[in-house]
Amino acid sequence: MSQARLSPGVLPGRLDPEHMAANFCDVAPPLDRHEALVAADRCYFCHDAPCITACPTSIDIPLFIRQISTDTPDAAAMTIFHANILGGMCARVCPTENLCEGACVREMAEGKPVEIGALQRYATDGLMAQEGHPFIRAETTGKRIAVIGAGPAGLAAAHRLAAKGHDVTIFEARPKSGGLNEYGIASYKSVDNFAQAEVEWLMGIGGITVQHGQALGQQITLETLQADYDAVFLGMGLSGVNALRTTGEDRDHVTDAVSFIRDLRQASDLTTLPVGRDVVVIGGGMTAVDAAVQAKLLGAENVSIVYRRGQDRMGASRHEQDHATASGVRLICNAAPVAIHGNGAVAEIEFCYTANGPDGLTMTDDRFRLKADQVFRAIGQRLDGTPDAMQLEGGKIAITGAGRTSVDGVWAGGDCAAGGDDLTVTAVAEGRDAAEDIDAHLTGRPVSIPG
Repeated sequence: MSQARLSPGVLPGRLDPEHMAANFCDVAPPLDRHEALVAADRCYFCHDAPCITACPTSIDIPLFIRQISTDTPDAAAMTIFHANILGGMCARVCPTENLCEGACVREMAEGKPVEIGALQRYATDGLMAQEGHPFIRAETTGKRIAVIGAGPAGLAAAHRLAAKGHDVTIFEARPKSGGLNEYGIASYKSVDNFAQAEVEWLMGIGGITVQHGQALGQQITLETLQADYDAVFLGMGLSGVNALRTTGEDRDHVTDAVSFIRDLRQASDLTTLPVGRDVVVIGGGMTAVDAAVQAKLLGAENVSIVYRRGQDRMGASRHEQDHATASGVRLICNAAPVAIHGNGAVAEIEFCYTANGPDGLTMTDDRFRLKADQVFRAIGQRLDGTPDAMQLEGGKIAITGAGRTSVDGVWAGGDCAAGGDDLTVTAVAEGRDAAEDIDAHLTGRPVSIPG
């Protein structure tokens, strides 16, 4: 029996190309010069600015906003890039409402923060549109560094190391560089192939080469890299996807949200992507929201996010939750999947309500079912393919200081390392800081980190 007969509701082309293009346009269009000057004028330029403390990369936010207000946006961009070389993407995808803007004095006093994210995009986009790369490499040191993973952590580490004169080789398992920025975020947050444009711009510093199709533990080994390079940085992210461990999970059209987002990001024609009529996403983080909203934008009629804890415990920010509900996504909290029903393909999901008690989260006998012809798992990812010698912590690579692992000469950062919060901006900070530590270890030069 064909998959179409098993689940006739999962179809491509639910919307015509015009509606599809409108649905996936830039969710937050850039500011023009006048808008940027007006937005910058609202900043108090605090001396002890809480927004800097709230930024994982410690960008001097009052300084770059003052530079915009004096109509020197290129200087503002350099202030940003010295702290965060992926400041362009972070301006688009950072949960600023929980970070810099959430700490803004204007937010505390008036409930409306300075538009820090939009101002950061205004400055960085302007400089990146110019020819050439604004950073110049230091004199070559002769040291060679291997970086595993061309995601935010790996790219940030590579750029910082190249700037200091080291030769860097990035080994990336996938066909394209960018990691999460290329494969794992909603398309409407990063339009016009920005992720690849940013990678190309970053590589303009020179001294960095990328080898694609190279996965740790498959085409390359840590032992070989240690023998061939002066230092190794691990920034390969999390490639495994957690299972529901629920009866019926193997039915057709039950898949992980990460793959759905990846396929959507790489599609040249969105009308070719199949989507269900009744879509259910299980999870409560940013991935769950991105999958659910995009399913709705592709033309799904009914989309629900089901999360096992209360709404206040969801990993997605309140801003993202509100965006989901405004897009027509229903949020159902305090419910966990019990079984997936159907004849070959999914037709319904059975849930039970959950309760918080002295022993933690418990499953109750109160149950309900949701109609579903497509289900996405968004309950987290896991680390795969770690070398046996690597010490782990909570299923991730254990690190001390600025990314030092239990293996001498090997550093780690980003989602694969313990202690982070799985944000692009945090991965950038960890890659940058590890690069500084690697450089200090190899050359004896002092560490130079903002903040």
